[in-house]
Amino acid sequence: MKKKNNLHPTIFVIFGGTGDLNKRKLAPALYNLFTEGYMPPNFAIIGTGRTPFTDAKYQDVLLESVNEFSRNGKAKKETWNTFAEQVHYCSTDINEPKTFENLKADIEKYQKKFGPETQVIYYLAVAPNFFPLIAESLCKYKLTQDEDNSRIVIEKPFGNDLDSAKELNLLLSGIFTEKQIYRIDHYLGKETVQNMMAFRFANSLFEPLWNRTYIEHVQISVTEQLGVGDRGGYYEDAGALRDMVQNHLLQLLCLVGMEAPINFDADEIRDRKVEVLKAMRPFRPEEISANTVRGQYSKGWVEGKEVPGYRSEKGVDPNSNTETFAAVKFFIDNWRWQGIPFYLRTGKRLNQTSSIITIQFKDVPHHIFSSGAAESWQQNRLIISIQPEMSIRLQVQAKRPGLKMVLNPVDMVFDYKGTYDTDTPEAYETLLLDVMTGDQTLFMRGDQVEAAWELVMPIIDAWENKKSLGFPNYHADSWGPESAEALIARDGYHWFTLPLKDKE
Repeated sequence: MKKKNNLHPTIFVIFGGTGDLNKRKLAPALYNLFTEGYMPPNFAIIGTGRTPFTDAKYQDVLLESVNEFSRNGKAKKETWNTFAEQVHYCSTDINEPKTFENLKADIEKYQKKFGPETQVIYYLAVAPNFFPLIAESLCKYKLTQDEDNSRIVIEKPFGNDLDSAKELNLLLSGIFTEKQIYRIDHYLGKETVQNMMAFRFANSLFEPLWNRTYIEHVQISVTEQLGVGDRGGYYEDAGALRDMVQNHLLQLLCLVGMEAPINFDADEIRDRKVEVLKAMRPFRPEEISANTVRGQYSKGWVEGKEVPGYRSEKGVDPNSNTETFAAVKFFIDNWRWQGIPFYLRTGKRLNQTSSIITIQFKDVPHHIFSSGAAESWQQNRLIISIQPEMSIRLQVQAKRPGLKMVLNPVDMVFDYKGTYDTDTPEAYETLLLDVMTGDQTLFMRGDQVEAAWELVMPIIDAWENKKSLGFPNYHADSWGPESAEALIARDGYHWFTLPLKDKE
């Protein structure tokens, strides 16, 4: 992470300041930014919530969170005390007008102290149904009028379908300008995801090969070993398609599929991403069953412990039709990608937690080696591992040492841990710093969100209108339903997995 010293004084207002997101991600990220010199000299953090905390009690709560979840381990006492002096708490009930009157008074106090260039960032770490109420209240109490110095950060899910996303976009655009709205997708803040831009557009080696002439297919897999846990109630209304495909996986697809931007301007890059979504082939109802797979996990054993099936999880309907696994085959209908399949899959209670992008190149046009020499022949692959291992590896064929000509695949690996001594910042550290500096490159624009919803809505409608008679259809700790393997096997391929070091 590069230091950015042009920061204006900043007030962070965190709605949902006592919630899980703030405790696990936001507070540790802000503290890490402070310890590493990325926060402005003058800043304040105002946490809001219904619990009647004092400032001191709230600071203790956040200290426990930082000690547990920060990548840098436990906070140093002196450093924490300096940071905590800027942390305050405002007991609120967003349904009460007095809440925003008190909040406005607190903000104005800091603005007077810090000066006229003070920027205010409203972070909505709350349930999506509160987004409109908070936005409208901020407008009512004239807390959003300064276009240059007030910003709002919206967590996912941004809408529950295309209509609700359009409605939320319309509401926000009536209160804020687009440059004030930061729709956050934490996947875009991950170091390896950001490095894809550098990898593609800073090297002359790969971009000439990045097209249908040389690439055979692309796979994007984001798999989780965990189940829904305590999020069963939320997940019942979401499912894998809404929770992961519509945002995270399609964002990764856009990075792989986009055309080269003319510069690194935020809107230029986001224009290129929108072009990808608009070029993607829409699904007709009769095509959905052949190009998509849905699944739901049953009980099983994970790392020696018995785990329940999805329908037995807390908050889940015993006859639930919600998918916990989704696989989709997409096509991008443009000159670069015409006819090249993009396979996306995601699921819970799978064999491992990993996020991998695999680009498989076409085979050589003519084999000159004997079958014995090339018995372990494998086409070239580029594998971008986002988590848990952060690496970019190119798989090529090479001669095995010895007197005979025997070929086998070898990996040329760029491994973050093996290359750099510095710790990799968490995604939220990168994204929060970008919000403070006004850099929207890694944030979704309104038209991009709507284009993604428009693409997946035919699948959502088909799955919701036709109950699956086969659920549950995969065991915990498996790789999902057999039909997911069939989806890609019909085209002569198989899903790629990167062996984890602790499972080798």
